[in-house]
Amino acid sequence: MIIGAHGLVFTGTFDEAGLRRAIEGTKQAGFDLIEIPLMDAEGFDSALAGRMLRDNDLGVTASLGLTPATDLTSEDPAVVAAGVAMLERCLHHVATMGGDVLCGVIYSAMGKYPAPATSRGIDNSRQAISGLAAKAAERGIRLSLEVVNRYESNVFNTGRGALRFLEGVTGDVSVHLDTYHMNIEESDFFQPVHDVAAAGRLGYVHIGDSHRGYLGTGTVDFATFFRALGDVGYDGPVVFESFSSAVVSAELSNTLGIWRNLWQDSDDLAAHANRYIRDAVHAVQTIDLH
Repeated sequence: MIIGAHGLVFTGTFDEAGLRRAIEGTKQAGFDLIEIPLMDAEGFDSALAGRMLRDNDLGVTASLGLTPATDLTSEDPAVVAAGVAMLERCLHHVATMGGDVLCGVIYSAMGKYPAPATSRGIDNSRQAISGLAAKAAERGIRLSLEVVNRYESNVFNTGRGALRFLEGVTGDVSVHLDTYHMNIEESDFFQPVHDVAAAGRLGYVHIGDSHRGYLGTGTVDFATFFRALGDVGYDGPVVFESFSSAVVSAELSNTLGIWRNLWQDSDDLAAHANRYIRDAVHAVQTIDLH
């Protein structure tokens, strides 16, 4: 497995100073990879980020959540086109940085919808993702669709829902599981991993506890989850994700629903998460000795 950290663990801005803080902090904490959120795809300097990543010998992926103005499930062709254009820019950034994954809520807007997704909206998203997958493949990049809870998308909220969505998608597109969202929507932490892996679609993993604080202090059943990853032989990215308004801006805190802070020290949190994940993976590996 490739153990990583989300850039928002360290900073809420990704200008030169923010990139340096996030990249160097991720490396110092002992991670292999950083996931950079492309919140400002227009202004992001991916060439600079690429140089910093190479200087720190750190792998990279990128993520984002679409907005109502770029929602691929919109019934307005102009909005869908804007979403496709945004994601094409993001593919350029991923390629320039030397990454090979673009993930997140890239199939709909990220936010609470007032009604279920329409059939036409689902079709629009499937067609757009299929086209983007082909363009991504030309750059050696694959897309991974994050399964989020009902308050962040109305398209799908479980691993099986993601698989049903992908039945109408062509290209190399995988499913991105997140333990924080699984804790809300799934029946357990074992079966979804097996379902998605059996379909050949498990491509990306986020690790976050139920309250987005220190790992192991919430209600997520990490022992079962890591056992499932071991069972299916998953060897892709496993990325720690946690948010605090001590680090990110007030505007982003509101978007992410950070109404209370469970940590203040990014470096301590990240070092703890790196140890926790690696210890959990090692513990599963020792089962072969039983």
